[in-house]
Amino acid sequence: MKKTGILVTFVAMGLLQACATTPQQQRQVGCVGAGVAGALAGAAVGNQLGGGSGRDILTAGGAVAGGVAANNAAGC
Repeated sequence: MKKTGILVTFVAMGLLQACATTPQQQRQVGCVGAGVAGALAGAAVGNQLGGGSGRDILTAGGAVAGGVAANNAAGC
């Protein structure tokens, strides 16, 4: 189920970017896409570490850190 949700999210981001008509709108959609992709990657890495409630904390922390890092890397 999670894989389906992730796939739907990425397809929706692609469609939104295709509908954007100005460079500013395309940049905004790209920034959102970078943040979401980074958050997903960070959460996946954080979920592999720790155990019990520590795993939940690392997953949330990884999602936040990944989202921030991806936005910075994309220049947003």
